[in-house]
Amino acid sequence: AVPRLGIPEIRMADGPQGIRNNTQSTLYPCGILSASTWNRKLARELGHGLARDAKARGVSILLGPGVNIYRSPLCGRNYEYFGEDPYLTGETAKEYILGVQEEGVMATVKHFAANNQEWSRHHASSDVDERTLQEIYFPAFRKAVQEAGVGAVMDSYNPLNGVHATENSWLNIDVLRKQWGFKGILMSDWTSVYSGVGAANGGLDLEMPVGKFMTREILIPAIENGIVKEETIDAKVRHILQTLIAFGALDTPREDKSIDKDNAQSKEIALDLAREGVVLLKNDNGTLPYRNGRTLVIGPNADIIPTGGGSGFVTPYSVVSLYDGMVQLKGGRQIELLSDSILYKDMSQQIYTDGSFTQNGFKGEYYNTRNLTGELFQAAIEPAIDHAWKYGAPFDGMPVDQFSARWTGVYKADKDGTVKFQLAGDDGYRLFVNDKLITGDWGNHSFSTRSAFMQVSAGEIYRLRIEYFDNVGEATVSFQAGMMDEERLASSLKHARNVIVCAGFNSSTEGEGFDRPFALSYGQEYLINKVASLHDNVAVVVNAGGGIDFRNWGQSVQAILMAWYPGQEGGKALAEIITGKLSPSGKLPVSIEEKWEDNPVYGNYYDNRNVPHKRVQYAEGVFVGYRGYDRNGKQPLYPFGYGLSYSSFEYSNLSVEKTGGSRVTVSFDIKNTGKMDAAEAAQVYVR
Repeated sequence: AVPRLGIPEIRMADGPQGIRNNTQSTLYPCGILSASTWNRKLARELGHGLARDAKARGVSILLGPGVNIYRSPLCGRNYEYFGEDPYLTGETAKEYILGVQEEGVMATVKHFAANNQEWSRHHASSDVDERTLQEIYFPAFRKAVQEAGVGAVMDSYNPLNGVHATENSWLNIDVLRKQWGFKGILMSDWTSVYSGVGAANGGLDLEMPVGKFMTREILIPAIENGIVKEETIDAKVRHILQTLIAFGALDTPREDKSIDKDNAQSKEIALDLAREGVVLLKNDNGTLPYRNGRTLVIGPNADIIPTGGGSGFVTPYSVVSLYDGMVQLKGGRQIELLSDSILYKDMSQQIYTDGSFTQNGFKGEYYNTRNLTGELFQAAIEPAIDHAWKYGAPFDGMPVDQFSARWTGVYKADKDGTVKFQLAGDDGYRLFVNDKLITGDWGNHSFSTRSAFMQVSAGEIYRLRIEYFDNVGEATVSFQAGMMDEERLASSLKHARNVIVCAGFNSSTEGEGFDRPFALSYGQEYLINKVASLHDNVAVVVNAGGGIDFRNWGQSVQAILMAWYPGQEGGKALAEIITGKLSPSGKLPVSIEEKWEDNPVYGNYYDNRNVPHKRVQYAEGVFVGYRGYDRNGKQPLYPFGYGLSYSSFEYSNLSVEKTGGSRVTVSFDIKNTGKMDAAEAAQVYVR
């Protein structure tokens, strides 16, 4: 707030699929699921719901939607976006923004522009020719400005053609302001400003989250020296204030206490989106729906609602997992849960400090350096590795930051089987087995989780070594190990008529700041194939923000549902689809390739020029997504616009009529020729 000028505190909040910052709120389905509905009305309703949730918390500016084009399945933030097609993305974004702003909350379209990977996002230049920008990567932003009247635009982290977006005057002034007529606030992404003078002259209005470069100390000398003009600063003040005034943010109380924070209307919107956005990819011999019989729900995502990580993460008041949804519809006696916590039996009592096998636990070693060097500060015998030091230190006398630890233990397998190791931490952690690196996330980062699976043999000895370092901020680390209970698995499968395997990614493996692998983890693929080898009625529900590798298991199961990240009510929607209460109607907003090498951007996605600075040449040009598959002749495994139904539809009487100038009217009849009510997204392609 600036009280002397009558300017109140103005609150912003993430984000794209729910109000995130320091609050609980409705967790809506992710952006790519919203695009999978192909439903403008639902996208508008999503905007209304988000805005009401914002107003209930005194939030004036919503930091969404994200509209970056899905270029590769590896991008960690694809789940927030609306797919590979600029028209579908633009239409979805427009309705979302109109819905938000009709409630008096300002929307923010992001990330401008060509932020299509999370790998090295601060440094890697997206090198894109202008035709490609104008036809593929700009249209959703342009539609947000010119058709939805969006109040704010957020610049991206990356350089565009060698110039950081926050300093790119061609992008921010020539295109956004002059060509498109944008009058609102242009803000940075969080810590995406790298030069105060560069950002000031490059068109940026607002540095977020704090002024590090666009400060009095940097800008006033630049103004006095004539490097930055005073009217440049005046224009920024005008952009900010006139936009706040236009949205009533200076004179209207922001918090609306008449709106319930745990909002029934918002829950219904979240449910309706999930119902229409789930895509049925495979359904051999009409395996789904599962109408009768005992159903086993199994897998790491069976009793949780996973979501992507970063700005799209939301803490809801309540969730309905797939298991919960199935129990609600079918009753507890008909549904059995075999989540990972049940399937993998804890083996901590089988881990010993050394080869004498006399004392359970680990030998711990702590260092006052972050790289496990120097004099040993403290040694300890610990029964488990499960530490949440937060902003403290492991021991008195140790620093609260920049320390490290190592734990060692020995495990002797009592039988053949599959072992699951799971590590989590903030910051770096890694696991070695017999001095071989198995898994980890060895870097400076917020809390994350990594899992690894290993086949062990009876009588073999396995030496475990877990290493950890804390950089700054919170310090946490944990380690768990369990062996698959194959007898329990076989027994549960024997008594089940139907099986649902819940697999995929989550906020620790797919999210902001890092890219993800194309394939599921080895352990998940192993589980799916194990189940499929023992049962002939298996459906897999996949949680992911985009396409995955189906080659190792897709042919061994009867049905596949792409559930994306379906939000807090997702389990109810999925249960309705799986049991046949509702026919699936989602259609893919992306092309899913059989293998990553088939993708039109393969070879162009990461740094592909032999130069000192990281540059990604968008060599495929406009031929991204389905345009690229049309050109390269590769057949996607599941094409853009694809999605099965429990019903069937007949199209007839196609008419294409020129109605003046470049205008063409297309009409046709569509009829439901199946045996149950169902919705269909009819698609017209122009070339």
